[in-house]
Amino acid sequence: MSTTEANAAPIILVPGFWLGEWAWEDMISILRADGHDVTALTLPGLESADVDRSTITLSDHVDAICEAVTALGRPVVLAVHSGAGAAGYAASDRVPEQIAAMVYVDSGPATGALDPDFDGVEKPLPSREELEQEENLDGLSEKQLETFRQRAVPEPGGVLREAPRLTNEARLDVPSTAICTGYTSDEYKAAVKEGYAWLGGFAELRNITWIDLPTSHWPMWSRPKDLAAVIGEVARDASAGQAATDAPT
Repeated sequence: MSTTEANAAPIILVPGFWLGEWAWEDMISILRADGHDVTALTLPGLESADVDRSTITLSDHVDAICEAVTALGRPVVLAVHSGAGAAGYAASDRVPEQIAAMVYVDSGPATGALDPDFDGVEKPLPSREELEQEENLDGLSEKQLETFRQRAVPEPGGVLREAPRLTNEARLDVPSTAICTGYTSDEYKAAVKEGYAWLGGFAELRNITWIDLPTSHWPMWSRPKDLAAVIGEVARDASAGQAATDAPT
């Protein structure tokens, strides 16, 4: 472990729909082997298939992320995947001073509810056929897809229905990296211009770095080493930027 990694900002990994901290296992091993301080979260309602998720809302997910961020005691790199972008962006609104950088992994800083008309208690993982139609599965093995199906937990319906609470403009200055995997950065930018709420924050953030990493919508499985390299670099850069900000003038 070099001094650079030891001084890098801590990393918090937040998985998207249907996933727990287990989804980041390969990434955690790679990043820790490089000397990074890494924490992965399982958000409320995603602990197991048996847990009661009927009252879980997006606010509960934001609370959990904020608690994890503040518990580390210094500014973190918050990496959010897929549907966790909504809660992650809301967390950056609530505690922007505790977030050195945001990373959106095939995700977006949502400014509205992800599915305001969803009326179910929970949203199960779609069928294999539906996944193939809706998401990019490039690079995923049959074993990985089977593990996904076996371990997936239904997403709480309240998380889809609730809009993020955004009131603090300090979130707009948090350095943000968009890692585009299932779609290209050009496709993302075109979708932002079309006004999709799940990408709304990209139209207002003041410091965005776009990175293309062509692979599946779940790059922590299909390109874990490459994804870890990008997030690790963000953590090193965030630490250097924070040191420069804190230095006496």
